[in-house]
Amino acid sequence: MNTNQETKDMVRAKYAEIALQDRAANASSCCGAGGCSTEVYNIMTDDYGTLKGYNPDADLGLGCGLPTEFAGIKPGDTVLDLGSGAGNDCFVARAETGEDGRVIGVDFTPEMIAKAKANAAKLGYQNVEFRQGDIEALPLTSNIVDVVVSNCVLNLVPDKRKAFTEVLRVLKPGGHFSISDVVLRGELPANLAKAAEMYAGCVSGALQESDYLGIIHELGFEQVSVQKRKPIVVPDDILRNFLSKEELAAFKASGTGIVSITVSAAKPTVKAEKDELKAACCGSPIAAEPRPS
Repeated sequence: MNTNQETKDMVRAKYAEIALQDRAANASSCCGAGGCSTEVYNIMTDDYGTLKGYNPDADLGLGCGLPTEFAGIKPGDTVLDLGSGAGNDCFVARAETGEDGRVIGVDFTPEMIAKAKANAAKLGYQNVEFRQGDIEALPLTSNIVDVVVSNCVLNLVPDKRKAFTEVLRVLKPGGHFSISDVVLRGELPANLAKAAEMYAGCVSGALQESDYLGIIHELGFEQVSVQKRKPIVVPDDILRNFLSKEELAAFKASGTGIVSITVSAAKPTVKAEKDELKAACCGSPIAAEPRPS
């Protein structure tokens, strides 16, 4: 199994390649004019066309949900998009938060950051910014974000608990997130679980749904809810790249489910956090753990 750094390097290389293509090339990159299914990272995307602020140039077709549709963004909010790509969700969020709000996109890939900045410049947005950074160590200070959104990105992060810990850190008390991601019900065949292409497409990096939601609960988020579920069907012509005929038949008969979920949860308020600390330490002081800024 790859180390975390090897996995990050693979993800960075794959998404740098995608960033340098246009959307049409991405959508047909499996086999061009041959007419087969698109790459695995294109088969999950939802239609943004009806959402205010949508900009086709920023939509690379890489998501698995519409988290901004469920995020409850209000005018004046500060919004953070994890894995902001070419800026798609940031521009939709900007339409909700307005000129008095602020939108920050963080992405791991320099080529994506450059593409997003160019799109923002064309649109003339002054309150949308993009920062290169690692979701496991976000380049933001603590307690400054009202809403976090992310679309099919946390599966690309090797340490998902650390990523959600960072989400908790940067949210204001009472702030919340809406995140779309891919989860599993059942075990993937070994060849799928090891495949770099399937990891880049958010499949082989997926956690069991119960484990994914368990991390969110264990970190102390409140009001945890699944806002949307959508089954993901990986076409046979993609699966045949990784599975023999017998393995493919066994996988389809196994009942293993690949599911896109959109999850929402809130950071406790200051009072709730103090009550939890008091209960945990029985009144004794706790030294604050240093946080990156």
